[in-house]
Amino acid sequence: MDEPIGAPVVDPVPHRSAIARIPTGAKVFLILSAALLPLAIIAFFATIRTTQIADQGARAALRIATAESARKVSIELVGDMTALRVALSALDADPGDAPSCARATGVFAPQSANGARFVVSDARGQPICGSAFSADVAPATPAGEDPIAARVIEGRGVTLSIRGASGRTRAAAFFPATLLADVARPSEFAPDYEAKLVLGTDSVSLFELPERGVLDRRETIRLGIGIGGLVLQTRASSGEITSPLLVAMLLPIVMWAAAAGIAWFIVDRLLIRPLRRLRRSVAAYVPGEEIALDTINVLPAQEIRELGDTFRTISRTVAEHEAGLAEGLVRQTKLTREVHHRVKNNLQVISSLINFHARGAKSAEATAAYASIQRRVDALAVVHRHHFAELEENRGLSLRSVIGELASNIRATAPEGTGKLGIAVEVAPLLASQDVAIAISFLITELVELAMTFSPAAQVRVSIRDADVPDRAVVRVASPALIETDDLRQVITDRYGRVTEGLARQLRSKLHYDPLVGAYEIQIPVSGRD
Repeated sequence: MDEPIGAPVVDPVPHRSAIARIPTGAKVFLILSAALLPLAIIAFFATIRTTQIADQGARAALRIATAESARKVSIELVGDMTALRVALSALDADPGDAPSCARATGVFAPQSANGARFVVSDARGQPICGSAFSADVAPATPAGEDPIAARVIEGRGVTLSIRGASGRTRAAAFFPATLLADVARPSEFAPDYEAKLVLGTDSVSLFELPERGVLDRRETIRLGIGIGGLVLQTRASSGEITSPLLVAMLLPIVMWAAAAGIAWFIVDRLLIRPLRRLRRSVAAYVPGEEIALDTINVLPAQEIRELGDTFRTISRTVAEHEAGLAEGLVRQTKLTREVHHRVKNNLQVISSLINFHARGAKSAEATAAYASIQRRVDALAVVHRHHFAELEENRGLSLRSVIGELASNIRATAPEGTGKLGIAVEVAPLLASQDVAIAISFLITELVELAMTFSPAAQVRVSIRDADVPDRAVVRVASPALIETDDLRQVITDRYGRVTEGLARQLRSKLHYDPLVGAYEIQIPVSGRD
């Protein structure tokens, strides 16, 4: 059965895999994504690796600069503290040793311009050499095995102190941040970096970096200088995440998504949507019309346009063939009607000729014979007329109409003078084919003729009812004139038996006879109800 236009499309292969049911545009997107994603990932990680290599280079340069700064600061502080230790040892033995004090003053003289100073004090804290420190830069007291005690003054500098061998004298030196910054500056480190001396939680900044941005990344290195637990901490920017770097990292991913999306868009717009429109146009096609492809012709897909033109050409060809078939059907219908009228007229001519000859017959036997032949011709004419009606309506012959008209014709041609033939008809509204109707009409005519042979005024009852089996009906012809007698049996054997048996074989059924009530029954196929 044809699928109605507009009905939902049902997958003709319901067991197909989920991949087969994915739309073509989505398949193209997934395939391109799978093909391009590895390239995007490789490019992404290559960018990251390049950034890591740059970070490693910056870290190595920072480590070299840190080692150089720590070495310079350590050399400076160790040299100054060594000179101060020598002076402290001499003054510890002889507080009045002026040359030792002068040598210490000469060592610190170059740094004094930058704020560096020293002091050697006795057990009471009175200066022996140098100048006393204020309370805010007072040195820490050496403790434990470390001979040098360090103190970091936030924002100002570092104070180092040592104790004499006798334990009664102490020496301390203050190194300002500016001096330490000049000493710690490496010779060959171009980028800006940050450096500070750290002791515990205290620190003094030597160099500072600008404020850190949101995407700024920094490398930090800590290196001890070997004096009083001081640690030199340096920090430098490493591979700042700038806009070009972000673009380099994200561009492969963006290109992957853009390539897959553009490919899907092109395939969907140039192929998938036109094919769907073409499919809807073909699905809505009505034979005799021309497929409308106005929305498809404006699309840039040449192959789809050619396919649409092919469908339109086919629809035009089908329309032309439909028109030719319609004209042929009209001619065939006219020819069939003409043939029918000719057959009907010929049957009427034959019936009129038989009637004409019957009137001129010289004996009653000849008149009866002509009447019998005329009734059979009338039976054939009735079936032919109803068969033409069946061709017009294409539903089957109505047995009620056929049998009713047949009974009327038989009554009209029955012999007169000895009584009137009676035929009672009781037919259900059933339909049958032409072959079945012809066979039943001739069978009923033969049985009525048989009854009229023994009683011209016989009363015959003809009935057709539904059988117990679907699409079957039972035809019954009953009359007292058909009750079995020796004469009836002889006439059936000599004349009517072979005709009725032949009609029963044509109906592919068995003709049953009830001799006690004079009834014949046979089952026939039916095609429906009227």
